[in-house]
Amino acid sequence: MVHLCRICLRKYGNFVDNLRLHVRGGAGGMGLARLGGQGGNGGNVWVVATKKMTLKGIMEKYPQKRFAADVGGNSSVRSLKGPKGTDREILVPVGITVTTEHGRVLGNLNEEGDRVLVAKGGKGGVISSTFLPSKGQSRQIRLDLKIIADMGLVGFPNAGKSSLLTVLSNATPEIASYPFTTLRPHVGKLLYEDHMQISVADLPGLIEGAHVNKGMGHKFLKHVERTKQLLFVVDVCGFQLASQTPFRSAFEAVQLLNKELELYKEELLSKPAVLVVNKMDLPDAEHKLEELREQLLNPQDFCHTLPDKMTPKNHMTFRHVVPVSAASGFGVGSLKSLIRESLNEEAPEATEALRQEKLQLLRGATQ
Repeated sequence: MVHLCRICLRKYGNFVDNLRLHVRGGAGGMGLARLGGQGGNGGNVWVVATKKMTLKGIMEKYPQKRFAADVGGNSSVRSLKGPKGTDREILVPVGITVTTEHGRVLGNLNEEGDRVLVAKGGKGGVISSTFLPSKGQSRQIRLDLKIIADMGLVGFPNAGKSSLLTVLSNATPEIASYPFTTLRPHVGKLLYEDHMQISVADLPGLIEGAHVNKGMGHKFLKHVERTKQLLFVVDVCGFQLASQTPFRSAFEAVQLLNKELELYKEELLSKPAVLVVNKMDLPDAEHKLEELREQLLNPQDFCHTLPDKMTPKNHMTFRHVVPVSAASGFGVGSLKSLIRESLNEEAPEATEALRQEKLQLLRGATQ
């Protein structure tokens, strides 16, 4: 087991999902005092999204992880207004959140070409500064990759997430029979007859205590943030992570997953969610499914089996509960249709929310 876990950690380590960089804007140019000349402003540093780059690629190409823009040109007799320093662009993958070293979000790069200003250039020397320039902004920034997908698979190890993604889509995730089954995030594409595509992300295995960064903790939870909807996957017969941990029923697994999301970031519970009950090919599965459905109707009445600290304050509401068997293919077609249906249900709501947001901005602009 120790040997297998080492393999798992080494393979996962090849996937770089966060990076810290030092960025510095260019200093401004000197003003020419005797003629009232103005120095050029220093260049800015931008982070720009592209599909052709990975965080690992940045780390390999720029091992010093330092980026500076050019200084502004000095004012001269020939050019009273000095030229602006050249900007510096840092190319990063799509799906990056840029933050300061203290965690303040500078911007999200969701589409190719999105850009965020991370270090401003200094001002050129002018009469008000006695023609002396200012330095460019210098700071540490952090790049965090959060997978962007329509649906994010949420489940404990061995719930069958990777197997399910394989039968649903064109993804070929690595699967193993030991706890951290997903070695790195995988995104599969669900293809429909009318050529519509839906992306589904299978994320590193979640364990109890992930919110405090146990196991792959935050590596899993931060990816969940950038999915439109959640696809909970549980084993209809329950699971036991290890011999020293308690056995959990399917209902308890749902509540524990619910709690981990709640403790990490409560707003994750507002995401639309579908519950997939897997391994319906196992004996007594139908009876256990009916029991689970009954428990989900009034979850607060059945949470007494869990310690208080593991009981969610707010229970997740599922749009659909779908029984499947990734092994036999039972229910997979229905699940694929329901995933599309769930995303279509959300589309009008999102459009209306965007319309209201734009309306508020217009009203603000005319006041």
